[in-house]
Amino acid sequence: MKIIAITSRLYLREFVLDDANHFYDLNNDKDVIKYTGDPPFKTVSEAERFIKNYSEYDNYGYGRWAVCLKDSDNFIGFCGLKFHPEEEITEVGFRFFKNQWNKGYATESAITCIDYGFSKLNLTEIYAHVHVNNLASQQVIKKCGLHLLKTIQYDGQPTYLYSIKKPKDL
Repeated sequence: MKIIAITSRLYLREFVLDDANHFYDLNNDKDVIKYTGDPPFKTVSEAERFIKNYSEYDNYGYGRWAVCLKDSDNFIGFCGLKFHPEEEITEVGFRFFKNQWNKGYATESAITCIDYGFSKLNLTEIYAHVHVNNLASQQVIKKCGLHLLKTIQYDGQPTYLYSIKKPKDL
């Protein structure tokens, strides 16, 4: 298990095959995936295939990471950085179980990922795509210091594009 970052309450690590049940459950909650454009997994085996074929770490040196509670090791969702080769941008994104919403985990993990992107990966700018109706995620992104650039179509949906530039002191 490769740990990427640790915060006061959480740690972020690369996905492992044992995460398949969590992914299946996470992506089968219609409220969790409401604004993502992702279909739910049909089976746990499909979630396992997703993890087995997840090549972001090898291709780009980063990706989405499992977010776990430090005190219990419970998987509560994922957060991380995703490179979009067609746009040549890296975005921060997250998804958490509903019973973990409104506890600050999305903000805490997203800030950690942004810091990691700037300090460890030497990225100069990080973006976020947020569906125009996803008010909760918009609040998280704003708390992380990203600013609205424009409204775009992303995955066929009306989406706000946010960004944050690397601070000069990093």
